[in-house]
This record gives sequence, structure tokens and C-alpha cells, in this order.
Amino acid sequence: MPTQIARLVHLARIFAIAVLSAAASSLAQAQNFPAKPVTLICPWPPGGSSDLALRALAEATSKYLGQRVVVENRPGAAGTLGAQALAVSGRTDGYTVSQLPITVLRLPHMQKVQFDPLNDITYVLGLSGYTFGVVVRTDFPARNWKEFIEYARANPGKISYGTPGNGTSLHITMEQIADKLGLKFLHVPFKGVAESIPMLLGGNILAIADSTGWAPHVDSGKMRLLVTWGEHRTKRWPEVPTLLDEGHGIVQNSPYGLGAAKGTDPRAVRVLHDAFKKGMEDPIHVKMLERLDQDVWYKNSEDYARYARETYAEQKQIIDKLGLAQK
Repeated sequence: MPTQIARLVHLARIFAIAVLSAAASSLAQAQNFPAKPVTLICPWPPGGSSDLALRALAEATSKYLGQRVVVENRPGAAGTLGAQALAVSGRTDGYTVSQLPITVLRLPHMQKVQFDPLNDITYVLGLSGYTFGVVVRTDFPARNWKEFIEYARANPGKISYGTPGNGTSLHITMEQIADKLGLKFLHVPFKGVAESIPMLLGGNILAIADSTGWAPHVDSGKMRLLVTWGEHRTKRWPEVPTLLDEGHGIVQNSPYGLGAAKGTDPRAVRVLHDAFKKGMEDPIHVKMLERLDQDVWYKNSEDYARYARETYAEQKQIIDKLGLAQK
């Protein structure tokens, strides 16, 4: 019996030493964070507004983080593959972060997903929001938004419009407008504006509802901007009305931020927050936001997490009202 007790005591000591060693190792890693490059997932295709903004942010933040921030594109699933990667990987070391579009808080109400936005993600900080608008080719019969609505009413189901995917703010807002006015649009989902632009120019769809990746084509005269979705008219196209101007009572800029896996060490989260906040205020990122007609939307980690909880509940009400949840 004494021998067995001695063995148990010995094993307990070994276990305690192992636990303490692991804890010490984790503490050291957290204190030395980051010791290698950090991956920033862009859940959209290369070349679009999100990709351009995030690459500028990564370049700027690298100066303050002490390590490179490397952008990795994972387009698809309406911009939620980054959140899925955070949830599935289980990596809590802080070396992978992802942009979190509002679809992360909406899509779970529409279909089965492999992540829980409230329980699988650590919210790091809020960054910005988009300037959205509806564009058509310049040879389209409608010269303004009112004529576009009249055309849609006269041709039910024939207005095909592209968005970055099912459940995105572009899709939901267009369906809200259609529901309110008794219209029927034909939604065509893409992975991003970089894919929908050639489809519009080629005549495969009649309109695009998306962020300002279409801007060069509007400025060159190939496309016509019919309406924007912000609270105020844009500085770049002040002659173009907003949805508020047109009486729809809608403002949509789809705020986004960055997140890490749930359980990420708080020390690493603070380092990430502080470095990315400096990055978002850096001229490299600020100039890109100006180019894309985007505004800064800063929220610290706590406020961003609160925003996520509130928005998640609000989006359920919208999806239920529009009947867009898969049965």
C-alpha cells in the first residue's frame, strides 16, 4: 500500500509539473506575442473593395505590430468563411484574425452554418462600413432610381441584380425594398463585386447592388449610379440621391470589424486591438478608405462584442419578416 501511495504522489507531482510548465509556456507565448506573422482572412475575392481596404490595413498595421500581417483570401458563403475558419480551427494563439462582415450575424438565421457568432468568436475591434449603391449600364432604359423602380414594376421578375451573395446586406436591402413596394427582383449571387462587374458589362445581369468596386466604371461613363445607401449623399457623387432621399427610410452601410477565435488569450487580443487601431488610423489605410468612400467605424473590443449581440438579435427579426430562413 505505501508503494502504491508513493506512486500516486509521484504521478501527481509529474502532472502538476506538466500543468505548470504548460501554463508557463502559454504565458511566455502570450507575453512575446506576436513572434511570427499574423494572418488576416479576407472572406472576399481579390480586387474588390474589402480586399483593397484590408490589404491597406494589413500594410499599415504591420508597422505597429512588429510582425507582418498577411492577407489570405477565402471568398464564398456571403463572406462568412473567415468566421467559419476561426470557429473550426480552434486556434486561440491570436495568429489568425478575420474580417467579420454583418453576414456573420445574419446568415445563421437563414441556414445551417459551422459557427456560432456569439460563442465561437472573440471580437477584436470595429473598423469601417461600406458605401453601397445600385448601378446599371449607361444604356439601360432607366436614367434614375425612380425610373428604375417604374421599370421593375412594369417588368416583374425581369430585373436581375448581382450582389456578393445570399444574406448579404445588399441582398437583404434589395428584398426589403421589393417587399415594401410590391416588386419582384431576380437576385443573382456572386462571391464579390469583382465577379459581378464583368457580368453586368457583358449584359448577363441588368444591375449590381454592391460597394464601390464599380466606381471606376461609373466615373468612366460605362455604368450609371442610380442611388446610394448611406445617411448622407457621397462627396464623390453628390448629385446621386440616397435611399432616404427617395423615401425608402433605409440607411445601410454594413459595418465590419475583425475577430479572432473564441478563447484567444486576452493579452494577444489587446496587442491585436492596439496595433490594428493604429493601423486603421494610419494614412495608408485612411487614404484607401477615402478612395473607397468608406467611413471609419471604430469600436473597441467590448463595444464591438455588444454590437454583435444586439445586431444578431435584430437580424433574426428581419429574416423572419422577409421569410428568408430555409425551412
